[in-house]
Amino acid sequence: MTMGAIAIPAFAQDETIKVGVLHSLSGTMAISETTLKDTMLFLIDEQNKKGGLLGKQLEAVVVDPASDWPLFAEKARELIEVNGVAAVFGCWTSSSRKSVLPVFEELNSILFYPVQYEGEESQRNVFYTGAAPNQQAIPAVDYLMENEGVERWVLAGTDYVYPQTTNKILEQYLMDKGVAAEDIMINYTPFGHSDWQTIVSDIKTFGSTGKKTAVVSTINGDANVPFYKELANQGIKAEDIPVVAFSVGEEELAGFDTTPLVGHLAAWNYFQSVDVPENEAFISAWQTFMNDPEKVTNDPMEATVIGFNLWVQAVEKAGTTDTDAVLDAIIGLETPNLTGGIAKMLPNHHLTKPVLIGEIQADGQFEVVSESDLVPGDAWSDFLPESKMIEADWTAPISCGNYNTETKTCGGAS
Repeated sequence: MTMGAIAIPAFAQDETIKVGVLHSLSGTMAISETTLKDTMLFLIDEQNKKGGLLGKQLEAVVVDPASDWPLFAEKARELIEVNGVAAVFGCWTSSSRKSVLPVFEELNSILFYPVQYEGEESQRNVFYTGAAPNQQAIPAVDYLMENEGVERWVLAGTDYVYPQTTNKILEQYLMDKGVAAEDIMINYTPFGHSDWQTIVSDIKTFGSTGKKTAVVSTINGDANVPFYKELANQGIKAEDIPVVAFSVGEEELAGFDTTPLVGHLAAWNYFQSVDVPENEAFISAWQTFMNDPEKVTNDPMEATVIGFNLWVQAVEKAGTTDTDAVLDAIIGLETPNLTGGIAKMLPNHHLTKPVLIGEIQADGQFEVVSESDLVPGDAWSDFLPESKMIEADWTAPISCGNYNTETKTCGGAS
């Protein structure tokens, strides 16, 4: 395998529709993103077995931006300009997504972004198929307040835009709920952080005042492994200080002993353990494709599936892969999700999603302890004063991602 773009398999250039796959296959994010590359190869294979799209086979073009955020922009441009892909499925961190936004806008191509994020953004060329904060972070905090009686909060995250903005929203939300500033501890660590002894000790001390304490984790990538190991080393159990994670799923837990982590939580819109026929069929087909009966599924995979299926529908409806036609066609389209509901593409380029809270089990799976009705994704937070009046609507007559409902103009936020 070379470091350049790789088309799998090879077809004559004009016989296929090329689809870009932009995920880190090396570096700190490879632990999470490699599976999403495999998911795209699986979905394209399944679609080709159905006859392809518009009478042509789909062809994956895979690149490795190597957990290097500026390289994401270079690889996105390579996919669009050199390889001529019809759409791109990719990115995990918000830093990588922010890196590629100008490329997709300049070249008028389409990105499907499959991971939960901080909101405060709606771009014409991007579809956000993961959760917005009102579909993950806010419901998770509500769950801990209502079901665990949590009064003190540790907001622990990796030091970049997603945790920083999510924690800004959560801090304001908690203070609006009457939580005192001294009952909120915020901590950031670099990507790939490995020495958690001091921080976990500080969390233990913070939680020793008699008030029920929880950790809200926006820690990303392989730093999660030593973080959870240190929690176990210092004897912090879920019944003492529960951790609710927004970036830890079945994939990150696979391969290490989760026995000490039983009872800690994650908030997502999908878990492998959801017992519905749609999910059972998907898991079976996925494990067959991977030739691994133990291969797990996770939330960003489901978001990738939903995005891919909506793109296929939009191309069929438009009769072309032309960007402007697909952008118009996709709004309002619906597709089944993998938890028994329906995902609908909204005018703000976000989806309807259920909110699920799951408890870690000894086998690395999650037991669902709470599931909501479908929640429409909100691009702009209602809990930040600078954005509560901003709406995104990419349909006429508004047709912009930052419409100020007070001044009745676009451009209300950057």
